[in-house]
Amino acid sequence: MLTDRTELDDQLFDGFVVSELLPEKPRQLTSREELRTELANRRTGGIYFTTLQKFGRTKEEKEKGAKHPTLSERRNIIVIVDEAHRSHYDDLNGYARHLRDALPYATMIAFTGTPISQHDRDTRKVFGDYIHPIYDLTRAVDDGATVAVYYQSRHIPLSLAEGVDAEQLDEEADKVTTGLDEAERERIQQAIAVMNAMYGAPDRLQKLARDIVDHWEARSAEMRPFIDGPGKAMIVCATREICAKLYEQIIAIKSDWHSDAVDQGKIKVVYSGDPSDTGIIKTHVRKPSQQKAVKNRMKDEDDELELIIVKDMLLTGFDAPPLHTLYLDRPMRGALLMQTLARVNRTFRTKQDGLLVGYAPIADNLYAGLQEYTGKDKETKPLGRDLEDAITKVRDLVDTIGNTILGGYAWREGLTARTPRAFLDTALAVVNHLRDPLTPGNQVTDPDEPTAQ
Repeated sequence: MLTDRTELDDQLFDGFVVSELLPEKPRQLTSREELRTELANRRTGGIYFTTLQKFGRTKEEKEKGAKHPTLSERRNIIVIVDEAHRSHYDDLNGYARHLRDALPYATMIAFTGTPISQHDRDTRKVFGDYIHPIYDLTRAVDDGATVAVYYQSRHIPLSLAEGVDAEQLDEEADKVTTGLDEAERERIQQAIAVMNAMYGAPDRLQKLARDIVDHWEARSAEMRPFIDGPGKAMIVCATREICAKLYEQIIAIKSDWHSDAVDQGKIKVVYSGDPSDTGIIKTHVRKPSQQKAVKNRMKDEDDELELIIVKDMLLTGFDAPPLHTLYLDRPMRGALLMQTLARVNRTFRTKQDGLLVGYAPIADNLYAGLQEYTGKDKETKPLGRDLEDAITKVRDLVDTIGNTILGGYAWREGLTARTPRAFLDTALAVVNHLRDPLTPGNQVTDPDEPTAQ
């Protein structure tokens, strides 16, 4: 049995005591050579933990165009994959192909909250049909395991260059997120240049910073009664350069939010880096231990850190329950979009919902992403539910209460002062009105009393 897990705890694995439930102690395979040796020589049994990347081909195999070698033809191997995502889907020259070449007769089982069904990436094509029961997003919200996420569009238009359209920007964004493979460096650099020019225009960033500051101050104040504090927010940008420049724009408005110290400050930037980084990008490149410190601060509801600016890091697999708002200013679609949304659907105290604020045009991509989910999820939209629709429904309910149930009673007049006492007095007055026998509709006709003929 294999599992695609990066860390192994000898005592606990997802809540189960490994040493007591498994027939033998599992081993963690830390290198490609170790994985090949173990699987090729093992004839019976065996429990291994490893990462999918260990099924990569060697440099010599790539140069010769050779496929991944067969490691075992046993038919009783079960491969269990956690978080089945795009690394598993390339059947031509990706890890899914290598895994199948290495273990041609293995049974593969995958866990995912974001299934994909596209011509080049199909979860069920690689791992088979869904195993019953399906625990969908709607059920998770109904059970209280997660909260619903609403969508609010605050779109800031782009000045598109001649010959560039929104669909092309989506494709460029996909290129940026593939990583800096040497063979594709020039292509990716061109994609980054397009994103910097479109989303990183100085006037647009200035407007974006102002709007985020204003929106966050209002949003965090609204959340205080529910979570006993301001909570946390994540800002997602298209490139590292934009992340760094947006930070400068925000602290130009709110200088007291800034601090050079890792353990201080209200806002931080988190992205990966290397020795070749220079200029403004290098400013926010940190050691792994420092990155971890910032992540821990985001999880700590009592820490002063409220806002974090990211490009790719922390969009998947990062759980910070106090996180309730996501500012998205980059084109995004498919599984990555739905996984990113899930950063703000974690339960926390009496948190009622999460909020996605879209500065990039992503409404169509949200709808398309939900099409891969269950029929119930498509109907209820537990992720990406339109905030304007929710506001309209609330207004309709208030009108129904005021005009029908309360029979035109002027309850709004009592709220003019907008004080706690005014709200209490108004609520008591409404209750008395509803209970008053003289209120229209409250009269009950005595069945023994003769009626007029």
